[in-house]
Amino acid sequence: MTSISAIDAIRSQRAIREFSDEPVSEEAVTQLIQAAIRAPSASNKQPWHFLVVRDAEAKRKIGLWYMDSVYSYSGQERPSDGITEPHPIMSAPVLIFACIDAVDVADRLTLGASIFPAAQNLMLAARSMGLGTTLTTLHRPHQDEIRALLGIPESVETAALIPVGYPGGDQHFGGSRRRPAKELTYYERWGATK
Repeated sequence: MTSISAIDAIRSQRAIREFSDEPVSEEAVTQLIQAAIRAPSASNKQPWHFLVVRDAEAKRKIGLWYMDSVYSYSGQERPSDGITEPHPIMSAPVLIFACIDAVDVADRLTLGASIFPAAQNLMLAARSMGLGTTLTTLHRPHQDEIRALLGIPESVETAALIPVGYPGGDQHFGGSRRRPAKELTYYERWGATK
């Protein structure tokens, strides 16, 4: 397994939504979680947990709920015979739920500030190892069903779902289109450029 620099990982990371059948090793998943827990968190409470799902039947069920959310979010009409195919990103060899224990966290902004840096660390580590990821929250409308399926306590939020695998199909790494930083950066006062 080769790796690339952090800057190269940042510059070449992009959402990968189609995966090959190549398995992701336990060692690789452990390295991803180790990278995630190096992130900062509010008051250094480290209220995160990561749930790794490989089970095909669990991924299928999650994929059906996810597809239901896709229909809701996009405004598309659901099939009259019901949703029978899971969303394609569930074909990833590994799904990782980035979870946060909400009991000790004061507000929603703090929740995000504590889990999303960890998720980004995980995703950048994946990129450095040649693994593709994407961060999604479309599973959240079915969070109660997912909690029941996976035994997640009610006090724990499934903040993000991160499919992990080697890119498949026409998916590839490479820079994403972004607005230039100079259009988004001000100095001393809002709207003031150098």
